[in-house]
Amino acid sequence: MSVEKEFIKLLNQHQKIIHKVCSLYMNSQTAKEDLFQEITLQAWKAYGNFRGDAKFSTWLYRVALNTAITFYRKEKKTDFIYSTNIIPDSLNNEIDTTESKLKCMYAAISHLSKIDKAIVMLYLEDYSYAEISDTIGITANHIAVKMNRIKIKLKEYTQQNYSNL
Repeated sequence: MSVEKEFIKLLNQHQKIIHKVCSLYMNSQTAKEDLFQEITLQAWKAYGNFRGDAKFSTWLYRVALNTAITFYRKEKKTDFIYSTNIIPDSLNNEIDTTESKLKCMYAAISHLSKIDKAIVMLYLEDYSYAEISDTIGITANHIAVKMNRIKIKLKEYTQQNYSNL
């Protein structure tokens, strides 16, 4: 199998990773699509250096996260999710409370730092602290400490802003 076909096969198997990073870091659909293309391009450029020391999905997360952060710094996009207007006013009128709680949690996550967002995303994907550590580049113990602090921040944010959920 050629290198291109192998890359495309792996990318197709793991494209959800890129979609999640794009959704977490970008607000508008256009910005998400732009970031998706940029991540795919950067992954292709870096694929020749992929040694297989880590799983492809871990490597792709790292490329995606680094690209998202660089994309923000380079472009200074205003549509990164830092706005408190993420949740529409009609949220309280929604019948489906699960959807409301999910939107609330994404809004809370959007207020975290870039690194904390990445940790939460990997945690929600059921990555172990060791796997998150490999992806982010800090120790597993530091991940555990950060995760505990993140949980407290998210709980406080949701209680302060969405006590009716």
